[in-house]
Amino acid sequence: MLKLLKRPIHALIVAALCAGVPLSSSFAQQDILPMRVSSTMGSYLAGLSAIDALDARRAASLFMQAAERDWDNPVYSSQAFLAYLLAGDISEAATMAQHVIDLTPEDELAHLVLGSVALKQRRYASADQLLSRVPDASLVGIIASVIRAWSKVGEDDTDAANAILSQVGQGGFDEFIIFHRAILADVGGQRDEAIDLARQAYELDPLVPRIAEAYIRMLGNAGRFDEAQAVLDTFAEQGVEHPVVDSLREPIANGQKPGLFAGSVQSGAAEMLHGLGTALARDGSIQLGVGFLQLANYLDPDEAIISISLGELLASAGRYDEADTIFETVPNDSPLRVNALVRLAENIDLRGDRDAAISRLQNIAVSNPDNQEVQGILGDTLRYAERWEEAAEAYSAVIDRLDPARPNDWRFYYVRGISYERAKQWDRAEADFLKALELRPNHPDVLNYLGYTWVDQGKNLEQALEMIEQAVELSPRNGYIVDSLGWAFYKLGRIDEAVEVLEDAVNLLPADPEINDHLGDVYWVAGREREAMFQWRIAIDVDEDGAVTERATPKLLHGLDPNAPIGD
Repeated sequence: MLKLLKRPIHALIVAALCAGVPLSSSFAQQDILPMRVSSTMGSYLAGLSAIDALDARRAASLFMQAAERDWDNPVYSSQAFLAYLLAGDISEAATMAQHVIDLTPEDELAHLVLGSVALKQRRYASADQLLSRVPDASLVGIIASVIRAWSKVGEDDTDAANAILSQVGQGGFDEFIIFHRAILADVGGQRDEAIDLARQAYELDPLVPRIAEAYIRMLGNAGRFDEAQAVLDTFAEQGVEHPVVDSLREPIANGQKPGLFAGSVQSGAAEMLHGLGTALARDGSIQLGVGFLQLANYLDPDEAIISISLGELLASAGRYDEADTIFETVPNDSPLRVNALVRLAENIDLRGDRDAAISRLQNIAVSNPDNQEVQGILGDTLRYAERWEEAAEAYSAVIDRLDPARPNDWRFYYVRGISYERAKQWDRAEADFLKALELRPNHPDVLNYLGYTWVDQGKNLEQALEMIEQAVELSPRNGYIVDSLGWAFYKLGRIDEAVEVLEDAVNLLPADPEINDHLGDVYWVAGREREAMFQWRIAIDVDEDGAVTERATPKLLHGLDPNAPIGD
C-alpha cells in the first residue's frame, strides 16, 4: 500500500515563521503587535484547527482571510487552496492553485488540480502540459502521469498513453497500472487488449469488486457471457457481496451487454483517483484521501460509488451533514441507493439517536428483505443497543438465506452467537460459535469468545485453554485475548501463570475494568492482598456501566469469599 505522510502542523508553523510572521508574539504580545499581523495569524491558526476537523469550508474562509491580508505568503495561499479542494469547491481550488504556482512553481498538488480541471473541460493538450511538470517520483507524480495518459486517450493517441503508463509501471507499480491500462484500452476501443489486461488484474486479486465488475463488463460487452457468468459465480462462491457486481447478474444471464465500466476519459481518471483516495484514507492519510475523492467526484459526479466512498470518509471524520448531502445525491435507480440509505441511518446513530437509527434501518430492511448488508447492519445496531434477541433475529434473517454457508459468512454466526449468549440462550450461542469456527477455524476472536465463555462456565477447561492459547498466538497484542488466557489459568488453579499473564493484559489495556478486576482476584488468591485491593479500586474507578463495580465493591470491603469456588 502506498503511504504518503501528512505534513505535520509544526512544519506549517515553521513555514509561517520563515515567511516572516512572528508566531510567538501573536500569543504573548498581541497588544503591541500591529492589528493586521495579529488578525492574520489568528485567521491562519483558526484555519488549521478547522481543517484538522475537516471543516473545510470554514477553513477555506479563514485561510482566505489570512491570504488576502498577506497575498504573497505561500503558506496562507496553499492552505486556502487545500481547504477548497477538501470542500469539493474545485473552481475556487483551481483559482487558488494558479496563485500557489505563481508563488511556488514546484507545488505538485496545484499542478494536479489544474491538470484535472483541464481534463474535465476536454482541454487535453493543456492537461498534458500542466501534468508533465510534476516529477513522477512522488505519489502525486504517479497520479499526474496516469491522468496524463488519459489526456492522451482524449487525443486518440493510445500509444502515447501506454508509453506513459509503462514508465509508471517500471517504478514498481505494475500491478496497480495493469488495471488502469485495461480501463484505458477499453475506453480507447481496444477490446481484446482490455480483456487480456483485465484478466491479469482479476487473477492477481479476484475478490476486489471494482476489478471483478470491470472484467465482467468487458467480457459481457464482447459477448463472452459464459466467461462473465463464471466470474460472477466465483465471486459469489467466496461469500463476497457487492451491489454493483450483483446488478450485473440479470443482464449477463439474459445475454445483454452491460455497458462500459468507464464511459469516458473523465470517468477513467476519476476511477484512479477514487481507488487511491480510498486506499490513502484506509492508511491514515484522511485529508489526502478526501482531496483525491473530491477531485474524482468532480471528474465523474454521476459515479455513485465515488459518492458513497467520499460520504463514508466524511462521516468517519464526524462531518455528518456533509456526508448526508453526498449520500442523498445517489439516485433512486442506482444499485447503491440502498447503501446510501443505510449510511444515512448510520449517521443518525453516530449523532446519538440510536433508536431513530434502528427504526430507519428496520424500515429499509422491510423494503429489502434479501439485502444482506441491511440485515447485518440492523443486527449490529441492535446489538450495540443491547437488544440481544432482536439482534439475533436480524442476523437470522441473513443466516436463513445462506445456502450453503461460505467461509466469509463466519461473522454472522459469530455475532448471532454473541447475541444469544448475552440473551442467556447458551445452547444456541454455543452452536453458532462452533459453526463460525467450522467456517473460519483459526479466527482469534471466535476462539477467544468461545474459549473464555467455557472458562467462565467452568466447562471444557482444557479444550478452552488450548483455544485461547491459539488465539493469543494469533493475536498476541490483543489485551482482551491475553486476559482470557490469564483467566483460564486462574480457573485451572495455575495461579503463578495467571498472575504473569494478567499483568501482561493490564499492561496492554491498563484501564479496562474487567481485566483489572480479574488481576485483583488473582492477586488475592496469590496472597498479594494489598495489590488486589488496588486493582479492584482501579476497576471501580474506570467502570462506566456499573457491572464490574457491583461485583468488585464487596471484594474491596471484605476480600474474596474464601469459601467461594475459585474464579467466582
